[in-house]
Formats: sequence, C-alpha cells, structure tokens
Amino acid sequence: MTLRRIVYLPEPILRKKAKPVTKFDKDLQTLIDDMIETMREAPGVGLAAPQINLPMQLAVVEYGEGEDEAEEGAPPPPKKLYVLVNPEIVKASDEKVMGVEGCLSIPGLVGEVERHETIQVRALNRYGKPVTSSTRSITLTACCSPTAPRACGSRAKKIRKRRWISRFTI
Repeated sequence: MTLRRIVYLPEPILRKKAKPVTKFDKDLQTLIDDMIETMREAPGVGLAAPQINLPMQLAVVEYGEGEDEAEEGAPPPPKKLYVLVNPEIVKASDEKVMGVEGCLSIPGLVGEVERHETIQVRALNRYGKPVTSSTRSITLTACCSPTAPRACGSRAKKIRKRRWISRFTI
C-alpha cells in the first residue's frame, strides 16, 4: 500500500464535480487500500478521492458509532469502515444538528456545521455491490452530503459562516 498525497485548498479539484466510478478492477482495489492507509495516517475519519487529486466519486470513512457521545474515560466504541462508491443521500431527516467538523484538505480549521440528524445513503461497495445504510453520524452525513464531490470547498464556507472553534498551524 502507498500513502497518497492529500491536496489542500485552493486546489481546483476540490471544487469540481467528481465523476462516477465505472470500473471495479484491481487498480480500484489498490486505490481504496491506499486511501484507507492515507486516511488513518493523516489521521482522519474520512477521505474522498478528490482530496488525493482524483476526480472520482469514492470515499472511505471510519468511525465508531456513537463516538461523539461516548463518556469521558469510557473505552471508545469499535470503529466501522465504510467504502462508498458513487454515494448519494436518498433520504434525509428534517431535523438538523450541529456538529464539529474539520477537513484533511483544510488543515487546522475546525468549526461547527449544521447537518441532517439522520440520513439514508445508497452507494456501491468496493466490489460494485449495492449497499444502503442509515446513520445518525454527522461524520458519515458530511462525507455523503450532496456536495460530497466538492466537500472541502463547501465545508470551508459553512465553517466560515458558523463559528471557528480552532485555527492552528500543523
């Protein structure tokens, strides 16, 4: 596996619409493995292909369900890995919640962003098989938002509209 270089704003690819994935071959499997390794090394909870300079509708997400609500000192919940190919939100709750977010392509900026409380996502898995998942996770909601192909650009705007929680240099 190879660590991929994460690109940062204002890299143009982060604001462009990504293209659907159509080939589920060995190269895609290698890319997915590389993205997982890159996300974990960063460290992050999600990484989209445009963040490594590839205009593809592909994201990897890894988080523990209920991680945000875990009590201090309690062991973290087990993490679940999602590989989402051509993801789309098919259902979203009317209720919205605020959550703290950041983006690997905007290092050092973290802020509050409003998201749907629950979503239902339809995507393909790494082998091209259809999957549907419902979640209350703000992490997965952020990765599958309608602006996912341009997630970092829109996320930066949303964070700027809200409140900056932290701005630091890495």
